Amino acid sequence: MAFNTETQAGVCLEPDAVTQDYVFNHSMLRIKDPQRSLDFYSRVLGMRLLRRLDFAEGKFSLYFLAMTKGEAVPEDVAERQRYTFGRQSVLELTHNWGSEHDDTQYHNGNKEPRGFGHICFAVPDVQAACARFEALGVNYVKRLEQGSMRNIAFITDPDGYWIEIVQPSLNGEIGRA
Repeated sequence: MAFNTETQAGVCLEPDAVTQDYVFNHSMLRIKDPQRSLDFYSRVLGMRLLRRLDFAEGKFSLYFLAMTKGEAVPEDVAERQRYTFGRQSVLELTHNWGSEHDDTQYHNGNKEPRGFGHICFAVPDVQAACARFEALGVNYVKRLEQGSMRNIAFITDPDGYWIEIVQPSLNGEIGRA
């Protein structure tokens, strides 16, 4: 029998069938400076900007990024917008206009009171990825050689959000007693 779900108190073993067509589409992070954040997520992590939406009445912009691995992304704006909202693993960056010039501080969730923790990128070679991040001057929270989990690193984006970096082939035993 194929894997369905791990069992744990609170886990619904038989979700409603209709939910099997739901897609976890995106998570949102607030940013102060779109240019810095877009540079980081596109140049450092390789994401592509799929759509920018501006909302003048609310004075904010939304930037939707994803890893596309060279797949064809629709050129037509309406089709690309449907593509953006229909796929998995999208990162939405929200910029409130003017925040880049004021003292707005966004909480990364890792200081008191704790809440949101991090997003994660899987890489084929964590050592090579971390060497590249080092050469690019990326800020670290945890380097590979620090702590007990030697195959996991944490870097930060320009707003201080934590990004976990993992190599799946090295992590089959993590958390197993």
